[in-house]
Amino acid sequence: MRLLLVGDVVGESGLEILERRLYKIKKDYHIDFTVINGENSAVGNGINRQSYQRLLQLGADVVTGGNHSFGQQGSEQLHDESEFLLRPANYPNGVLGKGVYVADLFSAKIAVVNLMGTLNLEPIDNPFFKADEILSELDTPNIFVDFHAEATSEKKAMGHYLAGRATAVLGTHTHVQTADEIILKEHTAYITDVGMCGAQLSVIGVNTELAIKKLKYHLPVRFKVSENPPFINAVVIDFNENLGKAHKIERLIMR
Repeated sequence: MRLLLVGDVVGESGLEILERRLYKIKKDYHIDFTVINGENSAVGNGINRQSYQRLLQLGADVVTGGNHSFGQQGSEQLHDESEFLLRPANYPNGVLGKGVYVADLFSAKIAVVNLMGTLNLEPIDNPFFKADEILSELDTPNIFVDFHAEATSEKKAMGHYLAGRATAVLGTHTHVQTADEIILKEHTAYITDVGMCGAQLSVIGVNTELAIKKLKYHLPVRFKVSENPPFINAVVIDFNENLGKAHKIERLIMR
């Protein structure tokens, strides 16, 4: 089987290019299951009901999140009500929503796990202990982890920690696709960051002049999404659905 994971969708430009290109990508690569990180898909950041519904309509089977999952008004209720929307599973008990989704495709079950790192991000629950807890409860070998984290060291550590136990550990959050895709222990597909869907000529999706002003002068700046032409960053995982073993990971950049 083949799973497609699309990197962080940034605003309208990210949604628009997926609406134009995603169907063809899924058809050309014979994709069986599609995961999209949508935590920046709403205007500003975060996800709202409109952007979530658009992601489902254009072909997402599951929408994952991260540190901006609750950045929009009403997002807690949206997570509580939405079957196919995830937020990091290691948020503390009491936070609405869920961090794991198991899809039954009849020929196989696919588990999508959303975790968030804690280095240079909010100090939520330990993702390593949470990963152990979740994996011990799953009844399928096909386990795909969207690890939304800032530090490359934390992502690498999680990849090695889950090597042989998860089908894939795929990093998101930093919006820059890394060239370190690998199969760990002849089992687990890994990449430090899948990248983003948004304006290529930008600062991780943001208008370049505004980002430079913020970094140069250290004054408050209200960011806006860049209106430059967008591109798509994603990965395709080939895996044996009977064993949960990945045997190929391929990076995609569609301009």
